[in-house]
Amino acid sequence: MKKLLTVATLSLLFASGGRATEPPEQYLDPRQPVDQRVADLISRLTLEEKATLLNHRGSTVERFHIRSDQWNQCLNGVKWNRPTTFFPTCLALSATWDTNLVQEVATVLSDEARAIYNGWHLDPKAPGEHKGLIYRAPVINIERNPYWGRNHEAWGEDPFLTGRMAVSYVQGLQGNDPHYLKLAATLKHYAVNNVETDRQKLNATVSERMLHEYWLPHFYDAVVEGKACSLMASYNAINGTPNNINHWLLTDLLKGEWQHPGFVVSDLGGVRSMVEGHENKQMTYEDAVAKSLMAGCDFSDKEFQEYIPAAVRSGKLTEARLDDALTRVLRVRFRLGEFDPFDAVPYSRISPAVIDSAEHRAVALQAAQESIVLLKNQNQLLPLNAAKLQRIAVLGPLADRVILNNYSGKPAATVTALQGLRDRVGSQIEILTTRGAVVGGTRHEWVEEPAEAAVDTAAEMEKAVALARQADVAIVFVGTTAAVEQEGRDRTSLGLSGNQEALVKAVFAANPRTIVVEMSAGPLTVPWLAKNVPALLQAWWPGEEGGHAIADVLFGAVNPAGRLPHTVYASEAQVPSLDEYDITKGFTYMYVNGQPLFPFGHGLSYTTFKYGHLKLSADKIHTNDTVAISVDITNTGKVAGDEVAQLYVHQVKSSVKRPGKELRGFQRVRLQPGETKTVTFPLPAAKLAFWDEATHGFLVEPGRFDVLVGASSADIRVKDQINVLAR
Repeated sequence: MKKLLTVATLSLLFASGGRATEPPEQYLDPRQPVDQRVADLISRLTLEEKATLLNHRGSTVERFHIRSDQWNQCLNGVKWNRPTTFFPTCLALSATWDTNLVQEVATVLSDEARAIYNGWHLDPKAPGEHKGLIYRAPVINIERNPYWGRNHEAWGEDPFLTGRMAVSYVQGLQGNDPHYLKLAATLKHYAVNNVETDRQKLNATVSERMLHEYWLPHFYDAVVEGKACSLMASYNAINGTPNNINHWLLTDLLKGEWQHPGFVVSDLGGVRSMVEGHENKQMTYEDAVAKSLMAGCDFSDKEFQEYIPAAVRSGKLTEARLDDALTRVLRVRFRLGEFDPFDAVPYSRISPAVIDSAEHRAVALQAAQESIVLLKNQNQLLPLNAAKLQRIAVLGPLADRVILNNYSGKPAATVTALQGLRDRVGSQIEILTTRGAVVGGTRHEWVEEPAEAAVDTAAEMEKAVALARQADVAIVFVGTTAAVEQEGRDRTSLGLSGNQEALVKAVFAANPRTIVVEMSAGPLTVPWLAKNVPALLQAWWPGEEGGHAIADVLFGAVNPAGRLPHTVYASEAQVPSLDEYDITKGFTYMYVNGQPLFPFGHGLSYTTFKYGHLKLSADKIHTNDTVAISVDITNTGKVAGDEVAQLYVHQVKSSVKRPGKELRGFQRVRLQPGETKTVTFPLPAAKLAFWDEATHGFLVEPGRFDVLVGASSADIRVKDQINVLAR
């Protein structure tokens, strides 16, 4: 940003005979401390200019040449009107259980975001939209609700797993420079948000214990450890108070207890929902703006720009709080380097040439490969041996389709499963293909992808069955699209929509060597498929290179090691009421009633792994100690593969209802045939705590705790106990 000689400075120069009596423009001096520079700029702003800078879609403050519209999206691809790298959905990334890879993906996203910014800054007439550096990602809402239409944006049902993924993603976005931010990450949606129906007036009734144990820990991790720059207040209310005006949530907890120095932004229309959504019919827009700001919401829509001046003049909003909000927003913008010479920022050297480069597509391919979960593999039908196949049938409505979502960019070249198989097998194997069925649902206006083409479903299914009979093996691609699950739309069923299950049954009857590849975001409750089909994979919405990744796994070039980040329920009757926010009533692997269809953490391999003896650094610890837990893992099979070792704990006897198991560590480890590696998990005693409503704090009860390590929440291989002693 260029140093400007303001009108006020010129006036003072003339009035003093050429001697400047106004303080020097410290805000443009990179040598000064950031907070001092911010305070200097704020001291120069009028009330109306302050209001403009707190409108995230505001106009430019011309007197200082400061743009207000500085945000964008990058959930699993940078949103732009030109192609960017398109990764698997976040739920798929979580299924990798690979925090290093997630950070690498986020680094690619931030490279491309900075490259767009750099291209625009160097040439304001450069093609493509001009984008800022505040990015609204990641979404870290928890997947209590398997019907939630936005599960593909999130990271699963477990707060520990979500927290680790969130920290990695935020660190990849924001970079590691000690002075400058690469991007500013925004955590969405704070908090207790995972229902789309009536979301702008929904009230979530949550106990104090559930709030602190389940709905907030991952936000804490991303704020305190990940140092995310901002959070988005969600539309819903918690226990009767809309989050946009929830002082306890936005100020007491976030900015007080957690010491968050950044800002809170409302969701789009968040102020409007105070007036029109939450039955606050007597609240004016001026009141809504004042209450939002006084509660701790710092950044919002046009209502902030329009009503802040009046709210200050009427005494409903203090200028001290207004300046605090502006300080929080500007502090982030200064750390992004907006007010410094362009060349002084190390990230300014990232070239637009990196966008959707071959190197970035390779990361997208790896992410898709690592995310695929082998759910079932009866009689080792997989991997397929190309030398023994002459003809395969590639069937299903998602065989030749790449599913997009509304918070990523426009991909360049995408690879469907059909194309991926053709690329991998070439002319060696004949591929027979037809859709055979439809997904159904309603086209979503927010997602830029073509609507599902109409077909004669009876004729299509007959054709699919005929092709399956001719083939050595049939591969059926089924799942969901944005017409079934997406923002603004919760799922109505956990099963397959349209006539997809009927297609699988018909194909299986024609060819018992049938493989089903599920391409969905949320879990699919498909008990018939799980019982009857010999091989079943979960491939999610796998991004631009997903087709190649699926082919690599099917033919054994890649050994699958994805693990489920959520419970796949055995039936819809197993899921508690969706207005029940107490997960102890039967939600998630921690409290599920009965056996699930597929458990949390589940995933098979083409090789086998043996777990050695569990070793504890101590079997007795105090409530503020840490114990190290180690186990040797050996690849006892014939091919290389990744194992995801998972650490769970369980309190043997407790004064309150505790989970059957709680995830407290995981590591994805690569092993060659016959190779052994030692995996070590640190376990602080603090991670054995529950929220005590009597003392309003976390409590570690002395007593015995099971320490469980295995391949999933239901496949524990080794275990021991530690005894926690009172001080």
